[in-house]
Amino acid sequence: MTTPATVRKTPVKAAVASFMGSAVEYYDFFLFGSAAALIFPKVFFPSGDQAALVMSFATFGFAYVARPVGAIFVGHFGDRIGRQKVLLFTLLLMGLSTFVIGCLPGFAQIGWAAPALLVLCRLLQGLSAAGEQAGASSLTLEHSPDDRRAYFTSWTLTGTQGGQILAALVFIPVTAAPDAFKLTWGWRIPFWLSAVVVLVAFFIRRSLHETPAFEEAKAQGEIARVPLVPLIRDHWQDVLRVILCATIAAVSTVFGNLALAYGKQAGLAESLTLWLVVVANLVAIGTQPVFGRLADRIGRKPVFVYGALSSAVFMPFYMLSMSGGNTILTFALAVLTFSCGYAAANAVWPSFYAEMFSARVRFSGMAIGTQLGFLAAGFAPTIVTALGGVAPGGWVIISIFTAVVALVAALSALTARETRTVPTSELGRTALLRTVSAV
Repeated sequence: MTTPATVRKTPVKAAVASFMGSAVEYYDFFLFGSAAALIFPKVFFPSGDQAALVMSFATFGFAYVARPVGAIFVGHFGDRIGRQKVLLFTLLLMGLSTFVIGCLPGFAQIGWAAPALLVLCRLLQGLSAAGEQAGASSLTLEHSPDDRRAYFTSWTLTGTQGGQILAALVFIPVTAAPDAFKLTWGWRIPFWLSAVVVLVAFFIRRSLHETPAFEEAKAQGEIARVPLVPLIRDHWQDVLRVILCATIAAVSTVFGNLALAYGKQAGLAESLTLWLVVVANLVAIGTQPVFGRLADRIGRKPVFVYGALSSAVFMPFYMLSMSGGNTILTFALAVLTFSCGYAAANAVWPSFYAEMFSARVRFSGMAIGTQLGFLAAGFAPTIVTALGGVAPGGWVIISIFTAVVALVAALSALTARETRTVPTSELGRTALLRTVSAV
């Protein structure tokens, strides 16, 4: 029988498993976002015009409606039966729903039933994604040494970059194909290939054991029957803080999805807009671990705040460059905005948010807080498109939206406790002590 004394920390193995799981989840997620911008308006909707694009982006956002519901469900079991078992479930659910999307008939075959089925599959993707990053971050953090938690947990989000790169590389040949192939069978192939990636990640994750922190909480009888109760009672301020900080994820959907549609309107080739995402994410694979190391040295808050504010500063220049005719400048600004700006917040939030909670509610707290905050990210393309963000001159609307969410996230982060030097066993205890002293 495994006891807390016999469970050892395996931070590298945990980081690899989290990287692979996140890569799968965000291969599938980014694939859907790219198709929503470039393919689905013509396949799943009747008109194929601007209204179809808005509806297509709305299907992208539906997953973010399901994610808070999924966060409660997945978070409950993650804090009740363990991180590893739940993460295997979320991985398989994401892979299955993505594969099924590739099998769906279009509007020409079954009418409005086609987008309805697309939304159903997207909701299942959302239920899966609700627990993936929260669970992977909790698992990696609890396997990490106290002085390197931000570095190892940064690999969870670096996995999202790997998934986005793979999705874009697979999708680029599809966009270059003739419409007769692209809009019938071509777009389906990347969705079917998801099954291969899922199997690889499943076998890596299957070999990872449960975290010492969870096993210790279980041995000491600290596992709550309904984790949501102590979470709301002891950590409601932290949940609210995570919700507001997590709105920064809207920068990612603006950059990775909305910018595809805006770039196409500005005259860029579809394949070029995807290459912008590939290059920026490739560089981010290198910069995010660096930001994680920096957060272990100077703290989570300054790195996160820098990432939020720099995103707001760089985004207008990136958007403007798309219509400037200078491709090299556009690539440079894509890297600056995403890899050197947003990547800082992206790398740090897995440790920053997770360290606000104790082990008994960490999975639930992160899952619920992030998924409510991610609603802003999910509907950012729909909202900004409806406001004219994809029309000529829409860079102004995109830039204002980015600035608002970045400011909200930065101000919220400044209210948090700095946890860089707090031992893992003491994380989240401040909230408990406040509750006990109040009683």
